[in-house]
Amino acid sequence: MKQFLIFIKKEFAHVLRDRKTLLILFGMPVVQILIFGFALTNEVKNAKIVIMDQANDIASQQIISKIRASRYFEIAETIHSPQQIESAFKKGNIRLALIFPAQFNNNLMHQHLAQLQVIADASDPNNATTLTSYISSIIQDYATGIAKTSNIPYRISPEIRFLYNPQLKGAPNYVPGVMALVLMLVCVMMTAVSIVKEKETGTMEILLVSPFSPFKVIVSKAIPYLILSLVNVTSILLLSVFVLDLPINGSILLLFAESTLFIITCLTIGIFISVKTNTMQLAMLISLMGMMLPTILFSGFMFPIENMPVPLQVISNIIPAKWYYIIVKDIMIKGLGFSAFWKETLILVAITVVMMVISLKSFKIRLS
Repeated sequence: MKQFLIFIKKEFAHVLRDRKTLLILFGMPVVQILIFGFALTNEVKNAKIVIMDQANDIASQQIISKIRASRYFEIAETIHSPQQIESAFKKGNIRLALIFPAQFNNNLMHQHLAQLQVIADASDPNNATTLTSYISSIIQDYATGIAKTSNIPYRISPEIRFLYNPQLKGAPNYVPGVMALVLMLVCVMMTAVSIVKEKETGTMEILLVSPFSPFKVIVSKAIPYLILSLVNVTSILLLSVFVLDLPINGSILLLFAESTLFIITCLTIGIFISVKTNTMQLAMLISLMGMMLPTILFSGFMFPIENMPVPLQVISNIIPAKWYYIIVKDIMIKGLGFSAFWKETLILVAITVVMMVISLKSFKIRLS
C-alpha cells in the first residue's frame, strides 16, 4: 500500500511539474466554457439596421423609439433614399432596413390600417427570419398598445422582403462556411503534419543539406496541397450549383482568385505550426483544436459575431476564415465585385505575409 501511494505521489509530481499538462487540464475547460457560453447562441442581438422615415410623424417616431430601446437592434443610421439602402446592404453594414411610407400616422388613425416595409438580408436565412420576427413583434406590440387605449382595432401590416435569398434556403449560408472550414482544416493540418513528419523521420536534415534553400523546401511541401485544395474548391462549387441549386452570381475567376489567396493564407499558418512543433501528434492537435473551433465559432457562418462580447469580436478579426466567408458570400450570393471586399482581401494578404515572415525567421536550419 505504501508503494502504491508513493507511485500516486510520483504521478502527481509529474503532472504538477508539466505546465502544458496543467494548461490542458485546467486552462482549456475554463476557456471553452467561457467561449461556448458567450458564442453559442441562436439569439440575435445588436443587429445593425437602417430606417427610412418618409412619414416623420408621431407614430413612426414612437416605433423607432421602441426599436432603439430594444436590445435586438442597433440603428446604424437614418437614410433618405432607396439607393442608400441598396448601398448599405452591398457593403454588408446592415442586416435589415425599415421603411415608413408617407402619411403613416394619418393612415393608421383614419383607416385603422397602416403599412410599412421591412427588407432583410437573407444571405443568412436564420438571422433574417429571426430579425423579421423580432421587428414584427415590436410593431405589433405598438399597435396593440394604442388599440387598448382607444378601443379601436388598429393594425400595422409589415410587408417583408428578403434580399439575395427570397426562398430562405440554407445553402447560401452554409456553402461559404463549409468552404472556409474545409480549406482551413485541409491546408493547415496537412501542411503542418507533412513538414513535421520530415522532422520525426530525420529526412528534414537531408533536405536541408541539399542544394535547395530552406524556403524552396517549405514551398515544395505546400504546393501539392494548394493544387489539391483548388480541386476541393471546384468540387464544392460544382455540388453547390448542380446539386444544391445555388448559382454563382458573381465572377467565378474572382472567386477562384480569392480562394487561392485564402488557401495560401492557410498554408502559411500550417507552415508556422510545423516550425513551432516537433511531433505530428502535437501539430495535428494544434491544427484541429486551434483552427477548427475558431473557424466554427468566429467565422460568422454558424453564430452571429455581433452577439458576442466585444473581446470575442476583437478576437474574431484575426481568424482568416471570417474574412474569406464574407468574400465568398459577397461573390456567390450577392454578386458583388472586388470593390465590395477589397478590405477583407488586404487583411488576408497581411495575415499571409506576417505568418510567412515569422515562419521563415523561426525556421531552424539545423535541427537539434
